[in-house]
Amino acid sequence: MSKDSRFLSRILRHEPETIGLELDPQGWASVDELLRRMKRAGHPMTRAMLVEIVETNDKQRFTLSQDGGRIRAAQGHSIAVDLGLAPLVPPEFLYHGTARASLDAIFREGLQPGRRRQVHLSPDRATAEQVGRRHGKPTVLRVEAGRMHADGHIFYRADNGVWLVDHVSSGYLGFGRMT
Repeated sequence: MSKDSRFLSRILRHEPETIGLELDPQGWASVDELLRRMKRAGHPMTRAMLVEIVETNDKQRFTLSQDGGRIRAAQGHSIAVDLGLAPLVPPEFLYHGTARASLDAIFREGLQPGRRRQVHLSPDRATAEQVGRRHGKPTVLRVEAGRMHADGHIFYRADNGVWLVDHVSSGYLGFGRMT
């Protein structure tokens, strides 16, 4: 991930106030205002550069509004935003990539959102393995999302395809391959 993409993630997910930017309740910011604030903060970027980052980001972390006038992080916020996502019925299984060193805590406490507002789950094993590599030697956990949903847990899918849920109890976790 480029330095500019990392900076955008920090601003749009966690610390908009560091450049004096205000997000609306759904996490949107005016592109023009963002670019002005970034320039003042010593991180100048053109609209073309911003659009390129949005379009080429490997994880599709950012969403531009239909008219291109607003931008937001697709998910991963640590600040209070309501992305306005409708609850969805998840597939039978979703996946979570993590480091092997985290397994004891995960099986003791379940998957917790940590700094983020929700737990992030991948639609397939390969994506989860890629996510897990960021944390060390990857391990992929299979989440019984269908059973969780049947038990009353609410799932959402972000603009970039990442599934979101508030918490995953360890009883819904296991190892295994896609079925």
